[in-house]
Amino acid sequence: MIVVPVALISWGFLLKQNDTGEEVLLKVIKENLDYMHFAPLEMNDELSEKAFDNYLDFVDGNKRFLLAEDVELLKVNRQLIDDQTEAGSYVFFDNTLALVSKRVKECQTYYREILATPFDFTEKETVDFGEDIPYAANAAEMKERWRKYLKYNVLTRVATALDIEKAKEADSTNTDEIKSLETIEKETREAVLKNHDDWFERLNKLDRKERLSTYVNAITTLYDPHTTYFPPADKENFDIRMSGQLQGIGAQLQEKDGYIRVTSIVPGSPSALQGQLKANDLILKVAQGDGEAVDIVNARIDDAVKLIRGDKGTEVRLTVKKPDGTVVVIPIIRDVVKLEETYAKSVMLKDASNKKVGYLYLPSFYADFNGEGGPSSSKDVKRELKKLQKEGAKSLIFDLRNNGGGSLQDVVDIAGYFIDKGPVVQVKARNYPPRILEDESGGKIWDMPVVIMVNEFSASASEILAAAIQDYGRGIIVGSHTTHGKGSVQQFFDLNRTLRGTGYPDLGALKITTQKFYRIDGSTTQLKGVTPDIIWPDNYTYIPTGEKEQHYSLEWDKIEPAEYVVDVTDKPKFKSVIKSSQKRIENNSVFNEIDKNAQRWKEQRDKHIFTLNLAEYQAETKAQKEISDEYSKLFKSFDEMKIFSLKADTDDLKADSTKMERANDWHKSLRKDIYLYETIQVAEELM
Repeated sequence: MIVVPVALISWGFLLKQNDTGEEVLLKVIKENLDYMHFAPLEMNDELSEKAFDNYLDFVDGNKRFLLAEDVELLKVNRQLIDDQTEAGSYVFFDNTLALVSKRVKECQTYYREILATPFDFTEKETVDFGEDIPYAANAAEMKERWRKYLKYNVLTRVATALDIEKAKEADSTNTDEIKSLETIEKETREAVLKNHDDWFERLNKLDRKERLSTYVNAITTLYDPHTTYFPPADKENFDIRMSGQLQGIGAQLQEKDGYIRVTSIVPGSPSALQGQLKANDLILKVAQGDGEAVDIVNARIDDAVKLIRGDKGTEVRLTVKKPDGTVVVIPIIRDVVKLEETYAKSVMLKDASNKKVGYLYLPSFYADFNGEGGPSSSKDVKRELKKLQKEGAKSLIFDLRNNGGGSLQDVVDIAGYFIDKGPVVQVKARNYPPRILEDESGGKIWDMPVVIMVNEFSASASEILAAAIQDYGRGIIVGSHTTHGKGSVQQFFDLNRTLRGTGYPDLGALKITTQKFYRIDGSTTQLKGVTPDIIWPDNYTYIPTGEKEQHYSLEWDKIEPAEYVVDVTDKPKFKSVIKSSQKRIENNSVFNEIDKNAQRWKEQRDKHIFTLNLAEYQAETKAQKEISDEYSKLFKSFDEMKIFSLKADTDDLKADSTKMERANDWHKSLRKDIYLYETIQVAEELM
C-alpha cells in the first residue's frame, strides 16, 4: 500500500464559527481536493459549467423529468457553482431539488394514466433513446415521451411472454392455458405499473442527504471519475457503495444512464463459475428463483444489491441485456467465493508439434495484507513457475486477461522473476519526485521465453507487469487493442479528521486520486493502457472500454524514464514471431468473424432509435438471436491442443473429486479458446 507524502493538515482556520453540516461539507471537500488531488482543478466558471451539466446528467440523464424551461431557469447558476462552493452555499442544488420534485409528481400522473389504456402495437412508430435528445418543450411533449418510453417497456416484455407461450403451445405435454396477446398485454401493463409505482416510491423517499451526495459528486468527479464523496452511512451500505459488489453472486456493478451495469466478475465467484454473466452486461430484472421478476431499470445500486444478495444456496435469476442487444435470463446459485479458484494455477500445453508450453493463469494480484501467513500471488506464481520448469516447459504463457489488479508489492516481486534486477514501475504524487519500485532480488526465476496475454479488462497491476515485460524486451504481449488504462491510485480520507475541533456532524469520507503509475520508460499507463505487440480482434474492438469510456479521466503524460537495461537477446526473433502471428490472424476465418461481430456490437451500442411495432420488434430480435447463435457456434474445441495437469498436482486432484471436476471443466474451456490457441503458436516460435 502506498502512502501519499503529505503533511498533517487542518482546515479549521478556514471555517466560520457558525458553519455547521452542509456549509462545512463543500468547503472541506474543496480544500482536500486542492491540497491532495494529483491534478487539482481551478474553481472557476469553466468548472462551474461542467458541474452544472454533470449534475443535470446525474439527476435526469434520460430527460424524462425536467422541461426545457426548467433548464433555462436553472442556467442562472451555470457560472455560479464555483462561487457557491467557495461559500458553502447550495442555491443551485436547492433550486434543482425543488424543480425535480415538482416534475416527478407530474410524471407520476402521466405514467399512471398512460398505463391504464391498452397499447396498439400495430402502429408504425419509433422511440428515440439517444443521449442528445433535447429536453421536452412542454408538458404535452413530456407526456408523449413517457408514452413512448412506457410502450417500449411493455412491448419488450410482451414479446418475451409471447415466446414463452409459443414454446408452451409447441410442448405436447403442456396442460396450461395458452394466453392471448390481449391477456399478456394487460398483465404486462399491470406489472410495469407496479414497477413504476415502486420506482417513484423510492424517488419520493430519497432524503436531502442522499440527493446532496449526488450533487457533491457532480463536482468531485470533474477531477477524475475515481474521486468520489461518500456520505455518512451504516457499515453495510458504506461497503456496498465503495465496492459496488453484488454480494452472493460475485459481480461488481455501477449505475450508468439509468441501468445497473456489470463492470467485472470476481474470480472464483458463483457468477464466474456459472459463466454467462459478463462485464458490460446490463441487468434489467431480478427474480428470486421462479418468482416474479422485479424491474431494476432506474434503480439505485443499493436497491439492486438488496434484491441480488441472499442466503447461500438460493437461486437468483437475472434478466440481462447483452452488448449485442440480445436479452437472456441467467440463473445463479448464491454462494461464497471459492478461494481456490482465485489463486494462481498452471497446466502444461501441447499442440501438434508436441512442444511443451507452460500456461500460468493469474485472476488477480492477491496478497496477505494482514501478515497472517495467508496466500500471496507472488509466492504462488513462484511456486507454479518452478513446477513448470521441473516438468519441462520451454516457454511460458502468462494469462492476465480480466485481471483487475491488486497488490503493488506482489506485482513488483513477480516482475522480478523475469528480469535480473532493476526498476519495475514509477509511482508519482503531485509536487514530489517519482518513487521507483525496484526488483532487488537479483537473478531470474524464469529465464525462458514469455508471452503475456491481456485484454480490455486487464487493469492496474496487470498493466504494470505487462509494461515492464515489454519495456525490458523480456517477452511478447498479446491481446486486445489496449488494456484497461487505469494508471491512478486512490486513498480514502475521513473528512472530520481534517477539521480542527469537535462538534461537527459526521461529514463522511472522500476518495481522492493522489498518485499515478508510470512505466519505467516514463509513459503512464493512464488512459492509453498497454498496447500489445500482437493485437487480435475481439468483441470490444470498436467500443470504448476502460478508462477511455469514463468522463473527465486523467490525461496520459510522460515523466523522465528510469534507468534500466533492455534485454536484447530475443529482439530479432520477436519481429519474425510477431509478423508470423499477425499473418495467421489476418487469414483466420474465425478471427475475421470476431471482427465482424465486433462491428455488430458497435452498431447495436450506437443504436438509439427503436421500433414500437410488435411485428418489427419480433423480427429484429429473431434476427439478432440467429446471428448470436451462429456466432457462438464458431468456438469449437481445438482437438490438437492437449492440456495436462501438472504431475505435482495429480495426487491432490485424484483425492478430491470436486477439484478434479472443476479442473476438467477448466481444461474444456481452454480448448475452446482461440486466443490461447494462437498464443501457443507464438510461445512455440519463441523457443
